[in-house]
Amino acid sequence: MAWTRKPEKVAVTTKPHTDLWQRTYYHFRNDNAPVLQMKTNERFFSFVVKTDFSQSHQRFDQCGIVMYLDSENWLKGSVEYENEQFQHLGSVVTNGGYSDWATTAIPADVKTMWYRFSRREDDYCIESSTDGIHFSQMRICHMPAAADEIRFGIYACSPEESSFTAVFSDMKITECAWHAHDGQQPD
Repeated sequence: MAWTRKPEKVAVTTKPHTDLWQRTYYHFRNDNAPVLQMKTNERFFSFVVKTDFSQSHQRFDQCGIVMYLDSENWLKGSVEYENEQFQHLGSVVTNGGYSDWATTAIPADVKTMWYRFSRREDDYCIESSTDGIHFSQMRICHMPAAADEIRFGIYACSPEESSFTAVFSDMKITECAWHAHDGQQPD
């Protein structure tokens, strides 16, 4: 992996055969995607970043946000290139060494995506946006291994024989934008 950092953006050039995935379904395991992270003990916050993946061109090329605790416990949200017609906007949560994958198909001509990663104690929310203003929920999850200090940030990878440069910009940490639940009360 090669990367460059300027005050307003970070560019990451992936290496082939890099990914974050553990066991589920076809038992494939890969834990070598480059991640650039920061640490915090803060229990309520949001992290926002814009991704530009216009150079992605090979199946499974991806970039986005990540909270990587260890090889058995992490989550990510990204757009994953599939072909010239569509790609996957999705998220993966890995708890106890098993990954899941939730996706929706989006047009292949989408080349930028904003993400907002929010923490409310040991629960997490990933949202996406095409304009950086209107965010839609992708995933809410609980991470038992994230008891206090966490590491979160950005990642990019190319699981097949590929390489591309992902650009990350407009990064900021804000007060928690994931509002407290105001619906059904707990039992």
